Amino acid sequence: MSEAGRDAVKIVAAADDLDLTRRALARDGHAFRMIMQKYNQRLYRIARGVFPNNSDAEDIVQEAYVRAFANLESFRGESTLATWLSRIVINEALGRLRKRRRAAEFAESSGRAVEAKIIQFPLNTGFDDPERTMAQRQILQLVERAIDNLPDLYRAVFVARVIEGLSIDETADLLNVRPETVKTRLHRARALVRKDLDAQIGPVLLDAFPFAGRRCERLTAAVMMRLGFKL
Repeated sequence: MSEAGRDAVKIVAAADDLDLTRRALARDGHAFRMIMQKYNQRLYRIARGVFPNNSDAEDIVQEAYVRAFANLESFRGESTLATWLSRIVINEALGRLRKRRRAAEFAESSGRAVEAKIIQFPLNTGFDDPERTMAQRQILQLVERAIDNLPDLYRAVFVARVIEGLSIDETADLLNVRPETVKTRLHRARALVRKDLDAQIGPVLLDAFPFAGRRCERLTAAVMMRLGFKL
């Protein structure tokens, strides 16, 4: 696609976001659903980049949506809706991470175990994805495990750049670091993942951490209920 074509797509997407925002401000339930279905996977992956745990990541996205929708009038379109929502998710995730670390530090200093209390999002143990073969599932499990094993700083950059496909500048803006820092951390993260996986599974990374189907519907329904809409 040409540069002009990409710009045209961005303009259409921005107009669509503003229209969805106006409708959501008017308490249009369909607009809320469309926003969540449009951005659920991106926001989940970003949260997953900070918290290597499915239920924590889903809970973070749910809380971020509630916070975002409560302050939707502050979205003016200076950035894309995706960027605006992503910043809320990363702030929610990093805030929880700081709280968990403080709790762990307190437990260590006081000599007793203190468990960080995070409201767990209900897991759907019956979720199934018939489109994947067993081999693909096994490979993706290896990918996700390797990413989970990355240090926090590297994991957040890796998920944003490789899994979600954000640009270096977008990732730097999202994580509030310099573009050079993104490049350095990404290089190190890729080296660690390659070492863990023997460089055998690069092409399947695009499908890691799926968030669609029943999981997408479940999170959307939970937020709609908290917003006061009847299902």
